[in-house]
Amino acid sequence: MTVTDIRKDSQSRTMTLDAEFHASPERVWQLWGDPRQLERWWGPPTYPATVDTHDLRPGGQVQYHMTGPEGDQPRGYWNVDVVQPPYRLVFRDGFTNEDGTPNAELPMTTVQVTIQDIGGGKTRMSIESEFPSVEAMEQLAAMGMEEGLTQAVGQIDAILAEDPAEAG
Repeated sequence: MTVTDIRKDSQSRTMTLDAEFHASPERVWQLWGDPRQLERWWGPPTYPATVDTHDLRPGGQVQYHMTGPEGDQPRGYWNVDVVQPPYRLVFRDGFTNEDGTPNAELPMTTVQVTIQDIGGGKTRMSIESEFPSVEAMEQLAAMGMEEGLTQAVGQIDAILAEDPAEAG
C-alpha cells in the first residue's frame, strides 16, 4: 500500500498522511494538476469524485462532488492559495451545499501538499490537513476523513502504473 504513515496531533490540530510512490515528483504532481486524474483518486472507491471546476492557480478554485453508493452527492471546494509545481500545493478545503454555497455547518481545513524526491525513483507525498479547532478535527474524524483519505490515496498506484501519456 502506498500510505506509509498517518499522524494526528491534537495540539497542532493536524492530521498528516504520508505516501510513497515509484514515480517522479512531476508524475505525482499530475495527479493534482490534471482534473481527470484527480477525480480518479480524490474520493474513496465507494465515493468517486467528479471535478466540476479545476482552476489550480493562486486565487483559483477547484469544485467537486462525490457520488455515494446510494446516489448521494456530497460537494466540496478548494480555495487555492499556493501552487509550486511539482513540489507544493496549499488550499483551503471546504464543503458546499447543493446550490454551491459554502456549508458553514462543516469546518474548512487548510491542506498543505508536499511532494519530494526521496531517491531511487521514489517520491514521497505528504498531505497535511490543519483544522480550525480540536472539535472540528473530531467532527471530521467522526465523518471518516482518515479512512476516506487513506482509501483515496490507496488508489494512486494503479493510476501511476499506467502510461502517463494515456492517463486520464
